[in-house]
Amino acid sequence: MTSKRPRRRVENDEYSALVRRILLAYARRVGDGDLEALALITGLADEIDTAIAEAVTGLRTRGYSWAEIGSRLGITRQAAQQRWGAPG
Repeated sequence: MTSKRPRRRVENDEYSALVRRILLAYARRVGDGDLEALALITGLADEIDTAIAEAVTGLRTRGYSWAEIGSRLGITRQAAQQRWGAPG
C-alpha cells in the first residue's frame, strides 16, 4: 500500500551539513587511532569526486553553463570545463 502523503524533501543545506558532520566524525575516529580506517577514508575522496562529476553532468544536462558552474565553485568556466567536460 502506498502513502498518499508527499515525501519530505531534505533540503540541500540540511543534507550537506549532515554529510559534513559524518565526515568530520569519521576523521576524528581515524585521528584517534583507527589506523585501519585511514585507507577507507581516503577512498571516500574518490567517491566524492565521482559524485561531484555526476552533479556537474546533471547541471549541464539541465542547461547550466560552464560559467555558472565555475562561478559557484569559485573557478573559471574554463577550469570547470577542463575538469568535468567531456574529453575533446
